[in-house]
Amino acid sequence: MNIQEYEKFCLESGYGNFMQSAKWADVKNNWIHEFIAVRNNANEIAGEMLVLIKKIPFTNITLMYSPRGPVCDMHDKDVLKKLFAEVQKLQKKHHSFKLIIDPMIDDEDTQSINNLCSLGFVHHNEKVGYDNIQCRENYVIDINGRTADEIFSSFKSKWRYNIRLAQRKGVKCQFYGEEKLDDFYELMKATGKRDGFNIRTKEYYGHFLKCFDGKAKLCMCYIDDIAVSGALITNYAGTVSYIYGASSNEYRNYMPNYLMQWTMIKYAVESGCKTYDFCGIPYWYDKTHKNYGVYKFKQGFNGHVQTWAGEFEYTFRKTTSKFFDFAAYMYKVI
Repeated sequence: MNIQEYEKFCLESGYGNFMQSAKWADVKNNWIHEFIAVRNNANEIAGEMLVLIKKIPFTNITLMYSPRGPVCDMHDKDVLKKLFAEVQKLQKKHHSFKLIIDPMIDDEDTQSINNLCSLGFVHHNEKVGYDNIQCRENYVIDINGRTADEIFSSFKSKWRYNIRLAQRKGVKCQFYGEEKLDDFYELMKATGKRDGFNIRTKEYYGHFLKCFDGKAKLCMCYIDDIAVSGALITNYAGTVSYIYGASSNEYRNYMPNYLMQWTMIKYAVESGCKTYDFCGIPYWYDKTHKNYGVYKFKQGFNGHVQTWAGEFEYTFRKTTSKFFDFAAYMYKVI
């Protein structure tokens, strides 16, 4: 597989995303990875797929996972069939008992869903929130053809006020690379402790920045050289994605997070992107859930909820699937 050709299709086809890129395979270096592609009559790539593979401890059995894959027109059943034929070759090579995919198809795209189910995939649309590997519900702003001023004017008035307040209070927001990794990591530790979630290692975030080589950045807010908020974003295939965010326990009344989001949205506009993706808003519909505040903050920027179809599973070894599912869960294979 020509990786440059694979990456070009992922970037330019209109179907790609950063989790299907060759760069993501480098980030996930604790997985085996394989690239597959199928071609049209003109010998051009018509569809492709990054497949991550992880061995279940103490066995020769593996689980295959294609995050946000495949990359193709999901309405084209012939391309899907060809891709799945290549997947079956990988299954034999790696002794996989199951393949999980979570493609970026709308939950109302019945044609794409039916195409996958006709190939033998089971659609787990009953899974919600943290039951999914990737969040099914993202908050996004469509920025294609809009100016930064038009987008800013669409924000709720309180959000516009808070952005200006942060600027008046002297919050400085800029993009950086690995030189600000230590500051970002300290913010992540504070945020994880405050909000009760586990964070990645500092080395992981640094590795992420290196692998995406300019297509990933740190956006950091400072007050008098004190780091008060930060984010790790990617700019890939026409979308800026807000992947990891963190903030200090202090200076919250300076509203740095509002300015940080606006800085990243402007960057997406200036980069010619079509979409700014705030990423996951699990349980956004439940005002009593602890995550509701995340949704409330994001929706002030006047985007919309994007609900993806969720996970699809294909089981190759049905007789032993329950055992290997349990083993995969116990050893946190995903």
